[in-house]
Amino acid sequence: MRPIDDDFADYVRARQHRLLRAAYLVCGDAHRAEDLLQQALEKLALRWDTVKHGAPDAYVRRILYRDAVSSWRRTRREHLRAVPPEPDAAHPGGHDTLGDRVGDRVDLDAALARLTRKQRAVLVLRFFEDRSEADTADVLGVTVGTVKSQTHTALANLRERVPHLAPALRQEDPS
Repeated sequence: MRPIDDDFADYVRARQHRLLRAAYLVCGDAHRAEDLLQQALEKLALRWDTVKHGAPDAYVRRILYRDAVSSWRRTRREHLRAVPPEPDAAHPGGHDTLGDRVGDRVDLDAALARLTRKQRAVLVLRFFEDRSEADTADVLGVTVGTVKSQTHTALANLRERVPHLAPALRQEDPS
């Protein structure tokens, strides 16, 4: 077994929390996010000597997002229900109380959980990491058109599932 490079250990200590948050945003599950990050860091460790002087953040994030989408492709299954779910009751327009904001967060989390991993990855890259469509396409290994369509579809799904938050879910170019 190879000893751990001090530069690599310093990098992991400095970046692990932000990378874990990005992994969580992509997959929506804390345990899966930890596994995803661990696998990405293992892959980074194998290439550390060639990546450390370049852009290790970009390299590890690319691994995170691609692995998240790949695992979704391997495990994707349709879940059919005998009865369609009841639509959520309309929320009042105001958000004056902490309970309303917490309820909004719960609603948004539930809606995000129903997106595909690719849609989540696109939203995280575009709006959490503030990347351009071209950068997002490069990270995910897809075309710019795919990024545009996945963004459009994901935001439309969120607007449909949490209509009271629709004004906050306008599609704007963050770049």
